[in-house]
Amino acid sequence: MSEQPAACRIHVEALAPAFQAQAEHWAGQLGLPMQVDDGEFALQVGEQGLQLQQLGPDAPGPVRVDFVEGGAAHRRLYGGGNGQMIAKAVGIAQGVRPQVLDATAGLGKDAFVLASLGCEMTLIERQPLIGALLEDGLARGAEDFDVAPIVARMRLLKGNAIEVMRQWEGEPPQVIYLDPMFPHREKTALVKKEMRLFRPLVGDDPDAAQLLAAALALATHRVVVKRPRKAPCIEGPKPSHGLEGKSSRYDIYPKKALKP
Repeated sequence: MSEQPAACRIHVEALAPAFQAQAEHWAGQLGLPMQVDDGEFALQVGEQGLQLQQLGPDAPGPVRVDFVEGGAAHRRLYGGGNGQMIAKAVGIAQGVRPQVLDATAGLGKDAFVLASLGCEMTLIERQPLIGALLEDGLARGAEDFDVAPIVARMRLLKGNAIEVMRQWEGEPPQVIYLDPMFPHREKTALVKKEMRLFRPLVGDDPDAAQLLAAALALATHRVVVKRPRKAPCIEGPKPSHGLEGKSSRYDIYPKKALKP
């Protein structure tokens, strides 16, 4: 996702006096003011952790990273395990749990699914606000008995994914997973709350081709790119094959077979 937010007015606020110190910590870390009269977004700190709230009369509800309850819990318990398309795409099989780098982590939903299936995950998020939401969600997940072992397999890096991959130190990941922001063209569909919130902040990913090139240079075994089902492939080498679902597909760029 784009490194710098668009010129949006964002401030940090505590939802109760008890969270004032935490709010000031995040404001200092992110270089944001504590209160703005005409703000467009508020990064709020409260009982449920850190959340991003768009302001204004038609704004959707807040967005937070929650690995313990809601959609993440439902998918962890009933999501279909190794039969999920994302599991097949990254190469999970009997005795195979690849090390995966999710270079476009976003809210960490896909990374959490793969970690819950046993993959060691590294996440990169370059938009500082989303990185903060992720950091907070991982910290809260680490306090939950059932979720702690899963988030222990998730390591968060902040920064530009292309630069991080080009300057990678240590053992390279076996699989790199990319889900770049795609220009949204549907007029009628109600766009997901997260997307409505993030698009003014992060825009699209005009550097998807460089992202793919850096991933192909670094991954030892395969690169997987998630796309809207009818979207063109990312510019560059063509995938060898893909897995297609109702709304999205996974383009697969193999380099070497994953073995147990």
